[in-house]
Amino acid sequence: MTQYLFTNAQVLDPRTDGPRGGIEVLVEGTTIREVSERPIASHGAERIDLGGRVLMPGLIDAHVHVVAAMADLAANAAQPSSLAALRAGQIMTAMLMRGFTTVRDVGGADRGLVEAQTSGAVVGPRLIISGKALSQTGGHCDMRQRADDRAPLAHRVGAMGRLCDGVEAVRLAAREELRAGADFIKVMANGGIASPADPIHMLQFSRAELTAAVEEAENLGTYVSAHLYTDAAISRALECGVHSLEHCNMIRSATAQRAAAAAAFAVPTLITYERLAIEGASLGLGPASVAKIETVRRAGLESLATMQQAGLRMAFGTDLLGPMHQHQSGEFALRGRVLPAIEVLRAATVVAAELCRLDGRAGIIEPGADADLLVIDGNPLTNWSLLEDQGARIPAIMQAGRFVKRSLH
Repeated sequence: MTQYLFTNAQVLDPRTDGPRGGIEVLVEGTTIREVSERPIASHGAERIDLGGRVLMPGLIDAHVHVVAAMADLAANAAQPSSLAALRAGQIMTAMLMRGFTTVRDVGGADRGLVEAQTSGAVVGPRLIISGKALSQTGGHCDMRQRADDRAPLAHRVGAMGRLCDGVEAVRLAAREELRAGADFIKVMANGGIASPADPIHMLQFSRAELTAAVEEAENLGTYVSAHLYTDAAISRALECGVHSLEHCNMIRSATAQRAAAAAAFAVPTLITYERLAIEGASLGLGPASVAKIETVRRAGLESLATMQQAGLRMAFGTDLLGPMHQHQSGEFALRGRVLPAIEVLRAATVVAAELCRLDGRAGIIEPGADADLLVIDGNPLTNWSLLEDQGARIPAIMQAGRFVKRSLH
């Protein structure tokens, strides 16, 4: 079994407040075998002297759409499935090269992409998936223009979601996604930017429909994630048992406190609004969608402070589309305007791992954890740019005990 022994490293486990020197880490096979402040004796291990660089866990993005190769989601869904899958593979590889060893896909990716990654057919992050997101007609996954009465292309790999109306249809859709290999269920419970027929304030799905999705997920021991912006939508979703609250730009203090008391998670995605404001129109986003961006963008940073004060756990998410995926690591600096650096890093490691149900395995450096590790040319807690530029200052990336990038000198 292959062994690697990392020495002369500054080990940054996000459960502590910063990097610590004098620690050695032994990787055996796919896992971390030993972490010690004393020299580790291992005659069969390859010794890797990091020269004082930072060794930290792989990053986790808890809100991605790996099938979204285009910002125009209607055009994205219309691609041939074979082309959409190949483009998804390219997006996944780029994510891994930025240091994201695990991502949670909240609408679009299927079990085929999961198996492509686990088999090595695609080099990319481990995928935790919801399958196709569930949406009502006229909701956030209904990308048809108002005059278009053709059936949506939900069966295509490039489609992010499927339409279902009524309690029984929602139950069936949830059961089908779970049967097909979804790890959790995603619902669209509020208006959205990319969809043309739903204003931001629009409440989507009835309480009965939301509750049905939650029941089906809980029957299998998993949970529901919901696309949400407004406080009214978030409050209603909590009443129905939704566990993962995506975006949350307009959340208010009382609702954030209720979410924290319910042990829910929030997944803010600030970078997507910054980039949509700059690039959205040029990348094919329609005028109706562009007009909605500022409604949620302005409130995003304020929501971070609201949720932090309430004690609501926040995982790291980006929600980028098309060419904007390249800005994935820009989320760190954005959050860093409001939150302490260590809290930002924990959102992309230990908190996101818990949401992905990988606690004890991902986002940490300890014996028994998965050997998903990054070597950084400095301390990201004092300089977020070290995580930007497509991994240029991440000379080594290890995933499940195997180097996918190794350019140490």
